[in-house]
Amino acid sequence: MNLLVAMRYLVALDRHGHFGRAAAACHVSQPALSNALRALEQEFGVPIVKRTRTYGGLTPEGEVVLATARRTLRDIDLLTQDLRGSQAPGGPLRVAAIPTAMPLLAVFIALLRERHPGITPVALAMSSPDIDRGLATLSLDLALGYTERLRDTSALYTIWPLARERYYLLRRVEGEPANGLRIGHPVPWSDAAKLPLCQLTPDMHNRAIIDAALSSGGSRVEPAIETNSLLTLVLTVSAGAVAGILPGAMIAAVGDRGELEALPLVDPEIRAPIGFIALAAARPSRATQAAVELLHDPRWLALLARHGGETHR
Repeated sequence: MNLLVAMRYLVALDRHGHFGRAAAACHVSQPALSNALRALEQEFGVPIVKRTRTYGGLTPEGEVVLATARRTLRDIDLLTQDLRGSQAPGGPLRVAAIPTAMPLLAVFIALLRERHPGITPVALAMSSPDIDRGLATLSLDLALGYTERLRDTSALYTIWPLARERYYLLRRVEGEPANGLRIGHPVPWSDAAKLPLCQLTPDMHNRAIIDAALSSGGSRVEPAIETNSLLTLVLTVSAGAVAGILPGAMIAAVGDRGELEALPLVDPEIRAPIGFIALAAARPSRATQAAVELLHDPRWLALLARHGGETHR
């Protein structure tokens, strides 16, 4: 049995959560993938995969094997890059962002791909806890998320401050649509708290920030609608039944919806810091190094400001 090949199959199975999709990603048949994993179980003498009618996840022993597989395969990839010397950065780069920062990540990876065509970014929207797990298990190379929540664990991470989220009340305006999204006068959070709101689900750290600001007047605010989809949030606001609260990067991504207006929220002033994050103990790949170098590029900084990112200061 080729142990490294079986490890790649195991990592693919965990990533895709489905035997058929993992086999397709590895360009092998499903029986070939399943047989390799059974051989891996025989090699180590422990059950690795929970087998039900569908993929049931990994056993506790399987999680241990998976962690070792990720470290081993990453070390081999880094060794290969070192041996290739001066070749341009290339290969996959797995990057995640909190949903509200996906517009900024989209601009960033597009510029990275333009600079380094050999890099293949994989951009994922994830909650903050999922980002933590992804970095810890080496299934992510880099992430864009809230940095203040890492104060107690900052020694585990390398952090590149990026911007501060400013929040806006998004609502539908009656009458003839304008030529594009309108930016209105600032309103206090206490006014927003009186409106029926569509909010992100409680597992999103953004929701905790907004709940704290809404309740600063002393009353608890219950959402009219909850969703884990920012597109759904914008569409429900566009339909006119509710208002929503979004950071500047998402407001910039709303586009030319002339039926909507965005009002800066004040009293209190909320500026939630976000930044790129990597696991400090993980040696960066050449693709990750190229991404970090881009963070200081003047063109990226100009694009960041243009797409709603209030530069960190």
